[in-house]
Amino acid sequence: MTDLTRRQALLFALAGSLPLVAVATRSFAATRKVTVALDWTVNTNHIGLFVARDKGFYREAGLEVDILPYSDTGAGTLVANRVADFGINGTISLFTQKTAGADLKAVYAVVQSETGRLVFNAARDDIKSPRNLDGLTYGGFGSAWENALISTIIRHDGGKGNFETVTLGTSAYEALSNGSVDFTLEVSTWEGVEAELKGVKQRSFVYADYGVPDEHTTLISSSEAYLKANPELASAFVQATRRGYQFAVDHAGEAAALLIAANKDALTNPSLIDASLKALNDGHFLRGKDGAIGTMDPAKMDAIGSYLFAAGILRDADGKNLTQLPDFARYFTNLYLA
Repeated sequence: MTDLTRRQALLFALAGSLPLVAVATRSFAATRKVTVALDWTVNTNHIGLFVARDKGFYREAGLEVDILPYSDTGAGTLVANRVADFGINGTISLFTQKTAGADLKAVYAVVQSETGRLVFNAARDDIKSPRNLDGLTYGGFGSAWENALISTIIRHDGGKGNFETVTLGTSAYEALSNGSVDFTLEVSTWEGVEAELKGVKQRSFVYADYGVPDEHTTLISSSEAYLKANPELASAFVQATRRGYQFAVDHAGEAAALLIAANKDALTNPSLIDASLKALNDGHFLRGKDGAIGTMDPAKMDAIGSYLFAAGILRDADGKNLTQLPDFARYFTNLYLA
């Protein structure tokens, strides 16, 4: 997996008359096909999908699920344009795309809390707290979300929030090591784990400690058009998917082996998969400390949405900043988990 994986952490209620549908446990005369698009090359965030497919959970629900490989077209765009039925996407991309008019609605929270963090070399004695980042160089992509995030972290610690940005053309770790950049952002449960396995020493700042609302980070979304047309099928898919993630929490070793076996060409470092899944489980990312798996917290969704609105990141279909706070309850639903 390349360094660009960090983008997934950075850039990115149905009508009351819709009936609740229980998990599909009966046998169907014929399986129904469902497609789900990945947000990036295969990694442990996707483990529940592969477990549900290869352990037969989807089949038991009467589904034949095709997991589409990552492409240059984002999963949210594929879903909104009905190329894929479901897709993995980040909370930030969900909010920005839906606000701009895309037909998207989140139906499952893969990750219960923020996995991203701001990192720098452990040897940097001059960086004691975020305010010391003022005037330093950040290696990233220069998106509005990154700028707002880092500025918030620095200002919350008493700094001015001023920093330079360099678009990375190489590994973040190499850029940090050779001094091309002073700090960057990473996904702790993947790149952070990989760095630890390689012996890279780094220190970090957690976003939520410095004024940035926590978020679910990674979601599964569909289109409202698809959900309204296929409520039973959507419930069957979401609940079988939750079984897959539950299995990954309860039987990590077997789940990791299934993921690797299904993606032998892409996942060539079993130690990384095992360590990453351990980090996801130990950190209560796949299953929250409260036991939640897949459920989206309305307060958490509202907080990150309000933050994006206040930061001027949410724009309408014409590219204009919103002047009125959206109803973020329309951006997601837990209905299909019931």
